[in-house]
Amino acid sequence: MTRQVALRLPDDLVEYVDGLVADGTASSRAIVVKRALERERRRTIAARDAAILAAEHDDADMQRLAEHVAGEPLDLE
Repeated sequence: MTRQVALRLPDDLVEYVDGLVADGTASSRAIVVKRALERERRRTIAARDAAILAAEHDDADMQRLAEHVAGEPLDLE
């Protein structure tokens, strides 16, 4: 199920989104916003998971995890 929502965005963000659509990177404004929200949701979940791991593991474990993640690509689409 999907719902339509109305958003107010600054002009520069709308121009950026429209540019992505114009150059074929995305097929619509809605797709750009959807991808951004999905990426933000993944980032939030990852930050929560990292906080849980930090509370349960020592600094050496977290350093190894950070080094591993630093070598991974950022675009997780």
